[in-house]
Amino acid sequence: MPKSRQSQVSLEDTPYYHCVTRCVRRAFLCGEDKATGKSYEHRRQWVEDKLLSLAQVFCIDICAYAVMSNHTHVVLHVDAKEAMALSELAVLERWHSLHKGTLLTRRYADSDERKEMSGAEIITTKEIIEVYRSRLYDISWFMRHLNEYIAREANKEDGCTGRFWEGRFKSQALLDEAALAACMAYVDLNPIRAKMAETPETSNHTSVQQRAQAAKVKKAQPKSLFRFVGNPRKRMPQGLPFRLVDYLALVDETGRQIRQGKRGHIAQSQSPILKRLNIEPENWLTLTTEFEDRFSYAAGDSQHMRQYRQNTHHRRLRGMQCAVKLFG
Repeated sequence: MPKSRQSQVSLEDTPYYHCVTRCVRRAFLCGEDKATGKSYEHRRQWVEDKLLSLAQVFCIDICAYAVMSNHTHVVLHVDAKEAMALSELAVLERWHSLHKGTLLTRRYADSDERKEMSGAEIITTKEIIEVYRSRLYDISWFMRHLNEYIAREANKEDGCTGRFWEGRFKSQALLDEAALAACMAYVDLNPIRAKMAETPETSNHTSVQQRAQAAKVKKAQPKSLFRFVGNPRKRMPQGLPFRLVDYLALVDETGRQIRQGKRGHIAQSQSPILKRLNIEPENWLTLTTEFEDRFSYAAGDSQHMRQYRQNTHHRRLRGMQCAVKLFG
């Protein structure tokens, strides 16, 4: 039986989540329908543009994404601290960029109108603002805005109505650095496994292509994605706890192993990130090819999995044995 979203998301355990949304049968998100010959490739840009624009409004960062033919992958970082630090007017400005809001919130956002509001109206407005604030770091609201927009645009183009997505999106909590790195690589290598691209940097509409192009051309990191800030240390800045160069090398090397069908050992020149995360080469290949199959609501080492199960009140959690075997 599906678990409620509230029982799957535990910011106490981790701010990182892997989300997947799939189309209904015979519905095309992107790609080409071989039965009719119609191409839907332009829809990939819809998804990518909307995804990155929502990240500018919500207090949620994009770590990785891949737009496939009938589903999307995205790894999110929830920044609750940023949301709580926003001023009331900043919250309204962000929310009103997506919705009209209420009469009271629109009046409160106007400095002249706000002076005319009664005490009771201001109290009510402040309560509404706190509701908006909580939504700005809620992955359900983030995915809702993304999926509803794509569904409306696709149905409009297809001249039809009705369900476009299979149902609610699937989410997995990424409980430690090893799970985060494995899941990001799994997402970034999706087009290669599907034979849609030959290399990560030629995988269109993916986060790894953005990162590779920015590193090559600008010698920098794309502003639209959550930054790599290097190995964990004192006074750690906000960002992914790896070095970008290590991650790109890791994805490239792992991709070669998958593309050539070599499911055994990775070459002797292992990426430093593998050593630091203490993941054996054989286990890494398993994680980056079967991540969704091995874990359900959460992924991480056995200690983090047990803590997550306790905090979310799950009686059982699929993937515990895999966590012991693959993460330790």
